Amino acid sequence: MDFARGELFVFFEDQNFQGRSHECSTDSPDLTSYLSCCNSLKVESGCWVLYERPNYTGYQYILRPGEYPNHHHWMGFSDSIKSCRSIKNVYGKSWKIRFYDKQDFGGQVAECVEDCPSIYEAFKFREFHSCMVTDGAWVLYKQPNYQGLQYFLEHGEYPNYTDWGADSPAVGSFHMITEF
Repeated sequence: MDFARGELFVFFEDQNFQGRSHECSTDSPDLTSYLSCCNSLKVESGCWVLYERPNYTGYQYILRPGEYPNHHHWMGFSDSIKSCRSIKNVYGKSWKIRFYDKQDFGGQVAECVEDCPSIYEAFKFREFHSCMVTDGAWVLYKQPNYQGLQYFLEHGEYPNYTDWGADSPAVGSFHMITEF
């Protein structure tokens, strides 16, 4: 694959960048017509969020530039990647996120401007029911130390945990998304 022509992202059906491939440089709500599965990929530039299902639904995976020779390298649960989009807010100079222990921005609030490997240790919360991103883009993880299911959040309001795609209010860690 020659990235000199400006490709930003390449999906491969087989591990180690083998098999059928698809080049992608824009948001794609449905990749099913291009590939049946994705077992490796290369990100030339930008930050991307991949989704397990079409129309930006299902498990989410946040990727920075680099080579990912199999789906375990991007913490994938399977080889199913059916949609993707680029993350736009990775070049800013400030990041800020607020979590609330009740839905609709109620209850106690925790504000953060840096990565947090353990929400319980930092804030003594085990759950957040709503969230507001005022600066930057963030990824939440279901477990501490940046493990488990990932949820992409960009600038905006999330009055309920289901608004960021979670099935429960459990959040273990989070970090800001930057290109490097």
